[in-house]
Amino acid sequence: MAPPPSLESKPVKPGIHPEYRKVLFHDTTADVYFLIGSTVATTETKEYEGETYPYMMIDISSASHPVYTGKQRVSQNDGRIAKFNKRYTRKS
Repeated sequence: MAPPPSLESKPVKPGIHPEYRKVLFHDTTADVYFLIGSTVATTETKEYEGETYPYMMIDISSASHPVYTGKQRVSQNDGRIAKFNKRYTRKS
């Protein structure tokens, strides 16, 4: 069964699209490497698993972000509403 005509692949205009290739991302916080398809422009390369890839260092990823790791810091500061309620709560 052929895909509908609207979903068929069409050639893209040459010369206006960035190069899409595999790029090695390094999360320096967690010291984890990710090999992902990307169009990011890099000047560095690095060998990974026997092949050389464009290389990009990042500070945070799913391996080190508190939301994904479950290691969220608890804020010691109360929010504005909590401060208001604390200040203006009637004492019975």
